[in-house]
Amino acid sequence: MPIAQQDTKGTCWAILQTYCDMMKKSFIFYLLVMVIFVCCGNTEEQKSKNNSLDKYNVVWTSPSLDHTGSMPVGNGDIGLNVWVDQKGDICFYIGKTDSWSDNGRLLKIGKVRIKTEPRIIFDDSDFNQELDLQSGKIVITSRRGLQGKEQNIGLSVWVDANNPVVYVDAHGDTPVQFNAIIELWRTEPYDLPEVSASDLLENRSKPNRLNDRVIVEPDQVIEDKDDYIGWLHHNKKSVGFDLTNELQGLSGFFNTDPFLNRTFGAIIKGTESEKISDYELRTSQSKDSRIEIYVLTKHPSSPEEWQNQIEVLSREISAESFRERDRKHKEWWTQFWDRSWMDATNNDLSNPDDSSAFFVSRGYVLQRFITASAGRGNYPIKFNGSIFTVPAEGTSGDPDYRRWGPGYWWQNTRLPYISLNTSGDFDLTQPFFKMYADDIYNLCKYRTKKYFNFDGAYFPECMYFWGACFTNDYGWTKMEERVDKLQDSRWHKWEWVAGPELVNMMLDYYDFLPNQVFLNEKIIPVANDVMKFFDNFYPANNEGKWVMHPSQALETWWDCTDPMPEIAGLHSITQRLIQLPESEEKSANIVFWKTIKSKIPDIPTNETELGTTLAPARIFNDKRNLENPELYAVFPFRHFAIDKPNIDWAKNALELRTDRGSSGWRQDDIFMAYLGMTDQAKENIVARATSFDENSRFPAFWGPNYDWVPDQDHGGVLMKAFQSMLLQTDQYSDKIYLLPAWPKEWNIDFKLHAPKNTVITGKVVKGELQLLEVNPVSRKNDIVICKPY
Repeated sequence: MPIAQQDTKGTCWAILQTYCDMMKKSFIFYLLVMVIFVCCGNTEEQKSKNNSLDKYNVVWTSPSLDHTGSMPVGNGDIGLNVWVDQKGDICFYIGKTDSWSDNGRLLKIGKVRIKTEPRIIFDDSDFNQELDLQSGKIVITSRRGLQGKEQNIGLSVWVDANNPVVYVDAHGDTPVQFNAIIELWRTEPYDLPEVSASDLLENRSKPNRLNDRVIVEPDQVIEDKDDYIGWLHHNKKSVGFDLTNELQGLSGFFNTDPFLNRTFGAIIKGTESEKISDYELRTSQSKDSRIEIYVLTKHPSSPEEWQNQIEVLSREISAESFRERDRKHKEWWTQFWDRSWMDATNNDLSNPDDSSAFFVSRGYVLQRFITASAGRGNYPIKFNGSIFTVPAEGTSGDPDYRRWGPGYWWQNTRLPYISLNTSGDFDLTQPFFKMYADDIYNLCKYRTKKYFNFDGAYFPECMYFWGACFTNDYGWTKMEERVDKLQDSRWHKWEWVAGPELVNMMLDYYDFLPNQVFLNEKIIPVANDVMKFFDNFYPANNEGKWVMHPSQALETWWDCTDPMPEIAGLHSITQRLIQLPESEEKSANIVFWKTIKSKIPDIPTNETELGTTLAPARIFNDKRNLENPELYAVFPFRHFAIDKPNIDWAKNALELRTDRGSSGWRQDDIFMAYLGMTDQAKENIVARATSFDENSRFPAFWGPNYDWVPDQDHGGVLMKAFQSMLLQTDQYSDKIYLLPAWPKEWNIDFKLHAPKNTVITGKVVKGELQLLEVNPVSRKNDIVICKPY
């Protein structure tokens, strides 16, 4: 994030030139000076980029009471909740994206406590705990005078961006000794005290194969190892996978059980360390002391196989020097932050206390960091806490608990991903596409054929990661014994917008990074099967249009005909496919796409006191939830936006919406941005950015809102709304809109991405675009500068 550079390069050069003169300008020494000068210049250039990021670092100068005062850090698959407690110990929970238990719950790997010698103390000392965003590390310092001498303790806690390793390392002036202690809470089998909506055996009144008990199995501590300590969790059984699939008629699809024999855990090593017990490891006292925690999930695996595999893994990783691993880790984060940025500042001199731009920018930066810290694993980000859950007040004290449980709701799961194209974080979308467009898609085809005896694929709103519906949603009567093969629960029975929106998101990804293989092998097959399902499921009227009944509009309107979300989505994907560049694949499918396009009902509208307005459906009754499905034509499907016809229909719908707010999964901020409603968008996003969990110390642990802490939907909407206030693109043309809803009292430096591999860098001051760089340059002709205010 560039800011004005200070002239430290000139000062550096002057000092070094003096030394050259003193050395009589020795040629070799002069060459050395030139190298140092170049490095100094690069350092200053990098520093100039980092300073605006540094101001969003989270800094604490006092210890935390407990885990509610934790900071997040991660590498995309492994995440830590880190805090320094009142005794001066460093504590952290370890989370992972694929640590699924036999009960289908996403468990923590475990908890570790680190004691230091000298101790971290707070009386008469200078204590500092900082989330250093640029390096992806938590840096802890403690400076104090002791017996007439000053001690400077410097520590870092981080997760290697390129390897499954957690590090706690010393880098201060004072030699440090580490004692690493394993603190487990799953030590004995116990009954799960509370089940959540998507737990495999939520309804305990129904018969199952375990006598209605949900048992949490203990972890195993590794014994008889001299050079490390460790623990693991081994799924020696699988509780509900077979039963769930049997009830839903899906057993024939699966060859393996994703839970049985899944094993996950960690081992702890240290520099010049000795084992104190099976639970404690101590390093020597050194300025370079280090704890390394290797974390691994393997499926299938026995405890013995897992132990062999993690030992091999640790040796392979440690064969590379720690200095080199550290360098590559920093390089990854440097490249990550250089992909894009949004750094807004207030320019209203009449209100110098206005810090709204800072809070929104900080919320954006911190949420992007949290997303990167959990977005490169084997499964998509869990909307209800990600991998950063901690014990919460009012629950059983279980750090594995999350309200709504282990399942994936489409409406919630998509929200951490909707901003990632514009931020250039394309790698973070891969687990999302893998689960939905690969694994679940194939099951959806199987299920459609099994239930209806026709081709196509429908995507239920609520699914486990392997594609089955939630057990209690589907019901406890076997599919073969049913006339109606669909799930019993009316909350999502006919909610099928996930399929069209998945295709729409893949088309967005393709627009940003055109890739013919991805289009031909992923997008087109999924799109065709989604369209086939709707075509086979709904009959056509005399005009050749589908009559989409039974249906519902999200969870909110239960008795509908022609629901807005599905209609808006199907119109979007068919038109986008029809407009694709000419190819053999397009030629083979164009007639089908146009035929489907002709059958989709028109966008539903109503006549109101404000005039024509978007409607949740052509017919809608029985309101049950708090969503605004009529506005899905604005977002995610962008039929009504800046520079598009009939935008007043959408503005009327926004004005008349029955439910409104700026927290959780509510999308009001995004709707307002796409409709060019600057003041309203600003008000909403400021409220969103300043409403983090009152029980959490970290300012981007949002929630619980409708879900859980940290609420990834809340932060995901913040990111997309902030981007959309500044930049929007049109899925049907090459236009790029700048400043469609940007408040003139906010300045901004930015670098964002747009379709066709386009990168846009700019600066806005007092509502005017002061700098604009577009790469490739040819795309500059597609820029439209908006003046909404």
